[in-house]
Amino acid sequence: MKLFTEYQLGNTTLQNRVVMAPMTRSRAIDNVPNDIMAEYYGLRADGGLLITEGVAPSPNGLGYPRIPGVFNEVQVAGWKKVADAVHAKGGKIFMQIMHTGRIGHPNNLPEGGEIVAPSAIVAKGEMWTDNEGLQPHPTPREMTVADIKQAIQEYVQAAENAIKAGLDGIELHGANGYLIDQFINPGSNQRTDDYGGSAENRNRFVVEVAAAVVAAIGADKVGIRLSPYGAFNDLFPFDGADEQYIQLAAELEKLNLVYVHLVNHSSMGAPEVPQTVIDGIRNAYSGTIIYSGGYDKQSAEAILEQDDKSIVAFGRPYLANPDLVTRLAEDAVLNEPKFDLFYTPGAEGYLDYPLLSAN
Repeated sequence: MKLFTEYQLGNTTLQNRVVMAPMTRSRAIDNVPNDIMAEYYGLRADGGLLITEGVAPSPNGLGYPRIPGVFNEVQVAGWKKVADAVHAKGGKIFMQIMHTGRIGHPNNLPEGGEIVAPSAIVAKGEMWTDNEGLQPHPTPREMTVADIKQAIQEYVQAAENAIKAGLDGIELHGANGYLIDQFINPGSNQRTDDYGGSAENRNRFVVEVAAAVVAAIGADKVGIRLSPYGAFNDLFPFDGADEQYIQLAAELEKLNLVYVHLVNHSSMGAPEVPQTVIDGIRNAYSGTIIYSGGYDKQSAEAILEQDDKSIVAFGRPYLANPDLVTRLAEDAVLNEPKFDLFYTPGAEGYLDYPLLSAN
Protein backbone atom coordinates (compact mmCIF):
# COMPACT_ATOMS: atom_id res chain seq x y z
CA MET A 1 0.00 0.00 0.00
CA LYS A 2 1.19 3.50 -0.81
CA LEU A 3 0.13 4.73 2.63
CA PHE A 4 3.09 2.98 4.24
CA THR A 5 5.71 3.88 1.62
CA GLU A 6 8.40 6.55 1.88
CA TYR A 7 7.60 10.00 0.47
CA GLN A 8 9.84 12.91 -0.50
CA LEU A 9 8.37 16.20 0.77
CA GLY A 10 10.68 18.84 -0.64
CA ASN A 11 14.03 18.11 0.97
CA THR A 12 12.43 16.14 3.81
CA THR A 13 12.13 12.36 3.53
CA LEU A 14 9.02 10.98 5.24
CA GLN A 15 9.01 7.35 6.39
CA ASN A 16 5.39 6.95 5.23
CA ARG A 17 2.46 9.00 3.90
CA VAL A 18 0.54 9.15 7.17
CA VAL A 19 0.25 12.68 8.55
CA MET A 20 -0.78 13.63 12.07
CA ALA A 21 -3.19 16.53 11.65
CA PRO A 22 -2.76 19.62 13.83
CA MET A 23 -4.99 19.38 16.91
CA THR A 24 -5.30 21.90 19.73
CA ARG A 25 -4.75 20.14 23.09
CA SER A 26 -4.37 23.08 25.53
CA ARG A 27 -1.60 21.53 27.63
CA ALA A 28 0.90 24.42 27.44
CA ILE A 29 0.76 25.97 30.90
CA ASP A 30 1.70 29.68 30.64
CA ASN A 31 1.81 29.11 26.85
CA VAL A 32 5.14 27.23 27.10
CA PRO A 33 5.67 23.75 25.56
CA ASN A 34 6.53 21.29 28.32
CA ASP A 35 7.71 17.75 29.04
CA ILE A 36 4.32 16.07 28.62
CA MET A 37 3.98 17.72 25.20
CA ALA A 38 7.40 16.39 24.19
CA GLU A 39 6.32 12.90 25.29
CA TYR A 40 2.98 13.23 23.44
CA TYR A 41 4.62 14.06 20.11
CA GLY A 42 7.45 11.59 20.63
CA LEU A 43 4.95 8.76 21.08
CA ARG A 44 3.51 9.55 17.64
CA ALA A 45 6.82 9.79 15.78
CA ASP A 46 6.18 6.74 13.59
CA GLY A 47 3.97 8.91 11.40
CA GLY A 48 5.44 10.26 8.19
CA LEU A 49 4.84 13.86 9.22
CA LEU A 50 3.57 15.29 12.50
CA ILE A 51 1.99 18.73 12.36
CA THR A 52 1.82 20.41 15.75
CA GLU A 53 -1.20 22.00 17.32
CA GLY A 54 -1.69 25.67 16.46
CA VAL A 55 1.16 27.79 17.86
CA ALA A 56 0.80 31.54 18.34
CA PRO A 57 3.33 33.83 16.62
CA SER A 58 2.65 36.67 19.07
CA PRO A 59 0.80 37.48 22.32
CA ASN A 60 -2.14 38.72 20.20
CA GLY A 61 -2.52 35.25 18.70
CA LEU A 62 -3.06 33.41 22.01
CA GLY A 63 -6.86 33.46 21.88
CA TYR A 64 -7.40 30.08 23.58
CA PRO A 65 -6.31 29.10 27.09
CA ARG A 66 -3.10 27.12 27.43
CA ILE A 67 -2.10 27.09 23.77
CA PRO A 68 1.63 27.33 23.07
CA GLY A 69 3.49 30.25 21.57
CA VAL A 70 6.81 30.50 19.76
CA PHE A 71 7.70 34.17 20.24
CA ASN A 72 10.12 34.06 23.17
CA GLU A 73 13.22 32.11 24.17
CA VAL A 74 11.49 30.02 26.85
CA GLN A 75 8.97 28.82 24.29
CA VAL A 76 11.71 28.08 21.75
CA ALA A 77 13.51 25.98 24.36
CA GLY A 78 10.29 24.09 25.03
CA TRP A 79 9.80 23.37 21.33
CA LYS A 80 13.39 22.10 21.12
CA LYS A 81 12.40 19.36 23.59
CA VAL A 82 9.49 18.43 21.34
CA ALA A 83 11.61 18.37 18.18
CA ASP A 84 14.30 16.33 19.88
CA ALA A 85 11.76 13.77 21.12
CA VAL A 86 10.35 13.29 17.61
CA HIS A 87 13.72 13.17 15.86
CA ALA A 88 15.09 10.68 18.40
CA LYS A 89 12.54 8.20 17.04
CA GLY A 90 13.15 9.04 13.38
CA GLY A 91 10.10 11.25 12.89
CA LYS A 92 9.61 14.59 11.12
CA ILE A 93 7.64 17.51 12.53
CA PHE A 94 6.29 20.80 11.17
CA MET A 95 4.94 23.55 13.43
CA GLN A 96 1.53 24.97 12.61
CA ILE A 97 1.65 28.73 13.16
CA MET A 98 -1.81 29.97 14.16
CA HIS A 99 -2.79 33.54 14.95
CA THR A 100 -6.30 33.37 16.38
CA GLY A 101 -7.27 36.93 15.39
CA ARG A 102 -10.84 37.69 16.53
CA ILE A 103 -11.30 34.20 18.00
CA GLY A 104 -10.22 34.73 21.57
CA HIS A 105 -10.72 36.65 24.77
CA PRO A 106 -8.54 39.17 26.64
CA ASN A 107 -8.56 36.85 29.68
CA ASN A 108 -6.54 34.35 27.64
CA LEU A 109 -3.95 36.87 26.48
CA PRO A 110 -0.82 37.92 28.36
CA GLU A 111 -0.36 41.51 29.43
CA GLY A 112 -0.16 43.72 26.35
CA GLY A 113 -2.03 41.27 24.14
CA GLU A 114 -4.99 42.50 22.14
CA ILE A 115 -7.82 40.93 20.11
CA VAL A 116 -7.31 42.17 16.53
CA ALA A 117 -8.82 41.26 13.17
CA PRO A 118 -9.17 42.53 9.57
CA SER A 119 -12.42 44.30 10.53
CA ALA A 120 -14.18 45.14 13.80
CA ILE A 121 -16.75 42.34 13.39
CA VAL A 122 -17.61 40.20 16.40
CA ALA A 123 -17.55 36.43 15.95
CA LYS A 124 -20.71 34.77 17.26
CA GLY A 125 -20.20 32.29 20.04
CA GLU A 126 -18.15 32.11 23.22
CA MET A 127 -14.59 31.44 24.29
CA TRP A 128 -13.55 29.41 27.34
CA THR A 129 -11.43 31.27 29.88
CA ASP A 130 -9.86 29.49 32.83
CA ASN A 131 -10.66 32.31 35.27
CA GLU A 132 -14.24 33.21 34.26
CA GLY A 133 -15.54 30.25 32.25
CA LEU A 134 -17.31 30.87 28.94
CA GLN A 135 -17.26 34.47 27.76
CA PRO A 136 -18.64 36.08 24.58
CA HIS A 137 -16.10 36.91 21.91
CA PRO A 138 -15.25 40.62 22.18
CA THR A 139 -15.31 43.11 19.34
CA PRO A 140 -11.83 42.96 17.79
CA ARG A 141 -9.88 46.09 16.94
CA GLU A 142 -9.57 46.56 13.19
CA MET A 143 -5.93 46.21 12.20
CA THR A 144 -4.18 49.19 10.67
CA VAL A 145 -1.82 48.67 7.75
CA ALA A 146 1.02 49.06 10.26
CA ASP A 147 -0.55 46.27 12.34
CA ILE A 148 -0.73 44.07 9.25
CA LYS A 149 2.94 44.63 8.44
CA GLN A 150 3.80 43.86 12.07
CA ALA A 151 1.76 40.65 11.98
CA ILE A 152 3.59 39.52 8.85
CA GLN A 153 6.89 40.01 10.64
CA GLU A 154 5.55 38.06 13.62
CA TYR A 155 4.86 35.10 11.33
CA VAL A 156 8.39 35.40 9.97
CA GLN A 157 9.95 35.50 13.44
CA ALA A 158 7.81 32.56 14.53
CA ALA A 159 8.96 30.53 11.52
CA GLU A 160 12.59 31.37 12.20
CA ASN A 161 12.11 30.42 15.85
CA ALA A 162 10.58 27.07 14.83
CA ILE A 163 13.62 26.26 12.71
CA LYS A 164 15.90 27.46 15.51
CA ALA A 165 14.12 25.01 17.84
CA GLY A 166 14.92 22.20 15.41
CA LEU A 167 11.57 21.59 13.75
CA ASP A 168 11.65 20.52 10.10
CA GLY A 169 9.34 23.22 8.79
CA ILE A 170 6.15 25.18 9.42
CA GLU A 171 2.53 25.20 8.33
CA LEU A 172 0.68 28.51 8.05
CA HIS A 173 -2.82 28.08 9.48
CA GLY A 174 -4.99 29.66 6.80
CA ALA A 175 -8.12 27.68 7.71
CA ASN A 176 -10.87 27.30 10.32
CA GLY A 177 -11.70 30.96 10.86
CA TYR A 178 -8.39 32.20 12.29
CA LEU A 179 -6.54 35.36 11.26
CA ILE A 180 -5.44 34.39 7.74
CA ASP A 181 -8.87 32.93 7.01
CA GLN A 182 -10.44 36.07 8.45
CA PHE A 183 -8.66 38.09 5.76
CA ILE A 184 -9.73 35.66 3.01
CA ASN A 185 -13.43 35.58 3.93
CA PRO A 186 -15.71 38.59 3.27
CA GLY A 187 -17.77 37.60 6.31
CA SER A 188 -14.95 38.89 8.51
CA ASN A 189 -13.11 41.19 6.10
CA GLN A 190 -15.00 44.32 5.08
CA ARG A 191 -11.96 46.50 4.52
CA THR A 192 -11.83 48.99 1.67
CA ASP A 193 -8.04 49.26 1.37
CA ASP A 194 -5.54 46.98 -0.39
CA TYR A 195 -6.39 44.13 1.99
CA GLY A 196 -10.14 44.01 1.39
CA GLY A 197 -12.85 44.22 -1.25
CA SER A 198 -11.80 42.12 -4.22
CA ALA A 199 -10.80 38.47 -3.99
CA GLU A 200 -7.26 39.45 -4.95
CA ASN A 201 -7.13 41.98 -2.12
CA ARG A 202 -8.54 39.54 0.42
CA ASN A 203 -5.85 37.05 -0.62
CA ARG A 204 -3.11 39.67 -0.26
CA PHE A 205 -2.40 39.09 3.43
CA VAL A 206 -1.89 35.33 3.12
CA VAL A 207 0.25 35.73 -0.01
CA GLU A 208 2.42 38.36 1.69
CA VAL A 209 2.78 36.21 4.82
CA ALA A 210 3.73 33.16 2.77
CA ALA A 211 6.20 35.11 0.62
CA ALA A 212 7.90 36.64 3.66
CA VAL A 213 8.19 33.30 5.45
CA VAL A 214 9.53 31.60 2.31
CA ALA A 215 12.15 34.32 2.00
CA ALA A 216 13.16 33.74 5.62
CA ILE A 217 13.36 29.93 5.88
CA GLY A 218 12.99 28.54 2.34
CA ALA A 219 9.99 27.25 0.39
CA ASP A 220 10.85 23.59 1.10
CA LYS A 221 10.04 24.24 4.77
CA VAL A 222 6.72 26.07 4.30
CA GLY A 223 3.25 24.59 3.89
CA ILE A 224 -0.22 26.08 4.35
CA ARG A 225 -3.59 24.80 5.55
CA LEU A 226 -6.75 25.99 3.77
CA SER A 227 -10.46 25.22 4.28
CA PRO A 228 -12.32 26.41 1.15
CA TYR A 229 -15.73 25.29 2.44
CA GLY A 230 -15.06 25.59 6.15
CA ALA A 231 -17.90 26.35 8.56
CA PHE A 232 -16.11 27.09 11.80
CA ASN A 233 -15.63 30.06 14.11
CA ASP A 234 -18.54 31.93 12.50
CA LEU A 235 -17.11 31.84 8.98
CA PHE A 236 -18.91 30.05 6.17
CA PRO A 237 -18.61 29.40 2.42
CA PHE A 238 -19.17 32.57 0.40
CA ASP A 239 -20.03 33.59 -3.15
CA GLY A 240 -16.94 33.46 -5.33
CA ALA A 241 -15.02 31.20 -2.95
CA ASP A 242 -14.28 28.61 -5.64
CA GLU A 243 -12.56 31.10 -7.92
CA GLN A 244 -10.80 32.85 -5.04
CA TYR A 245 -9.22 29.67 -3.68
CA ILE A 246 -8.11 28.52 -7.11
CA GLN A 247 -6.58 31.97 -7.67
CA LEU A 248 -4.86 31.68 -4.28
CA ALA A 249 -3.48 28.25 -5.21
CA ALA A 250 -1.96 29.81 -8.33
CA GLU A 251 -0.24 32.45 -6.19
CA LEU A 252 1.09 29.78 -3.82
CA GLU A 253 2.40 27.84 -6.83
CA LYS A 254 4.59 30.84 -7.69
CA LEU A 255 6.09 30.65 -4.22
CA ASN A 256 6.81 26.90 -4.53
CA LEU A 257 5.30 26.08 -1.13
CA VAL A 258 6.16 22.53 -0.16
CA TYR A 259 2.52 21.59 0.42
CA VAL A 260 -1.08 22.76 0.52
CA HIS A 261 -3.10 21.11 3.29
CA LEU A 262 -6.74 20.93 2.14
CA VAL A 263 -9.35 20.58 4.87
CA ASN A 264 -12.68 18.93 4.09
CA HIS A 265 -14.72 18.93 7.29
CA SER A 266 -17.87 17.43 5.76
CA SER A 267 -17.41 14.44 8.08
CA MET A 268 -17.92 16.90 10.97
CA GLY A 269 -20.93 18.65 9.49
CA ALA A 270 -19.39 21.33 7.26
CA PRO A 271 -20.33 21.56 3.56
CA GLU A 272 -18.34 19.16 1.39
CA VAL A 273 -15.61 20.73 -0.75
CA PRO A 274 -16.76 20.21 -4.36
CA GLN A 275 -14.51 18.02 -6.49
CA THR A 276 -14.36 20.87 -9.02
CA VAL A 277 -12.67 23.07 -6.40
CA ILE A 278 -10.21 20.32 -5.42
CA ASP A 279 -9.42 19.74 -9.09
CA GLY A 280 -9.03 23.47 -9.68
CA ILE A 281 -6.59 23.80 -6.80
CA ARG A 282 -4.67 20.73 -7.99
CA ASN A 283 -4.44 22.13 -11.52
CA ALA A 284 -3.19 25.48 -10.21
CA TYR A 285 -0.74 24.04 -7.66
CA SER A 286 1.75 21.32 -8.63
CA GLY A 287 3.26 20.53 -5.22
CA THR A 288 2.20 18.07 -2.55
CA ILE A 289 -1.38 18.18 -1.30
CA ILE A 290 -2.24 16.91 2.17
CA TYR A 291 -5.81 15.67 2.14
CA SER A 292 -7.58 15.96 5.50
CA GLY A 293 -11.10 15.06 6.56
CA GLY A 294 -12.36 11.85 8.12
CA TYR A 295 -10.13 9.39 6.24
CA ASP A 296 -9.62 5.76 7.18
CA LYS A 297 -7.06 3.33 5.75
CA GLN A 298 -9.11 2.46 2.68
CA SER A 299 -10.23 5.97 1.73
CA ALA A 300 -6.69 7.27 2.31
CA GLU A 301 -5.27 4.64 -0.01
CA ALA A 302 -7.85 5.55 -2.65
CA ILE A 303 -6.74 9.20 -2.52
CA LEU A 304 -3.09 8.21 -2.89
CA GLU A 305 -3.94 6.11 -5.94
CA GLN A 306 -5.70 9.09 -7.54
CA ASP A 307 -3.01 11.69 -6.72
CA ASP A 308 0.58 10.48 -6.50
CA LYS A 309 1.78 13.84 -5.11
CA SER A 310 -0.29 13.54 -1.98
CA ILE A 311 -0.21 12.42 1.64
CA VAL A 312 -3.15 11.99 4.03
CA ALA A 313 -3.83 13.52 7.44
CA PHE A 314 -5.53 11.74 10.34
CA GLY A 315 -6.90 13.73 13.28
CA ARG A 316 -8.88 12.16 16.12
CA PRO A 317 -7.68 8.63 15.36
CA TYR A 318 -4.11 9.88 15.92
CA LEU A 319 -5.13 11.70 19.08
CA ALA A 320 -6.30 8.44 20.69
CA ASN A 321 -3.78 6.10 19.06
CA PRO A 322 -0.12 7.07 19.47
CA ASP A 323 0.84 4.01 17.41
CA LEU A 324 -1.71 4.73 14.67
CA VAL A 325 0.61 3.68 11.83
CA THR A 326 1.09 0.23 13.38
CA ARG A 327 -2.62 -0.15 14.04
CA LEU A 328 -3.49 0.82 10.48
CA ALA A 329 -0.88 -1.52 9.02
CA GLU A 330 -2.14 -4.44 11.14
CA ASP A 331 -5.86 -3.57 10.80
CA ALA A 332 -6.00 -3.45 14.59
CA VAL A 333 -8.86 -2.01 16.62
CA LEU A 334 -8.46 1.71 17.38
CA ASN A 335 -8.77 3.32 20.81
CA GLU A 336 -11.75 5.65 21.15
CA PRO A 337 -11.02 9.32 21.94
CA LYS A 338 -11.95 10.70 25.36
CA PHE A 339 -13.83 13.76 24.14
CA ASP A 340 -14.27 15.35 27.58
CA LEU A 341 -10.47 15.45 28.04
CA PHE A 342 -9.48 17.00 24.69
CA TYR A 343 -8.62 20.43 26.13
CA THR A 344 -8.03 19.82 29.83
CA PRO A 345 -4.63 20.41 31.44
CA GLY A 346 -2.47 17.48 32.50
CA ALA A 347 -1.62 13.99 31.31
CA GLU A 348 -5.08 12.41 31.66
CA GLY A 349 -6.67 11.97 28.26
CA TYR A 350 -3.34 12.95 26.73
CA LEU A 351 -0.66 10.41 27.59
CA ASP A 352 -2.78 7.51 28.83
CA TYR A 353 -4.02 5.95 25.57
CA PRO A 354 -2.66 2.39 25.48
CA LEU A 355 -0.25 1.16 22.85
CA LEU A 356 -1.03 -1.97 20.87
CA SER A 357 2.19 -3.52 22.16
CA ALA A 358 0.87 -3.18 25.72
CA ASN A 359 -2.21 -5.30 25.05
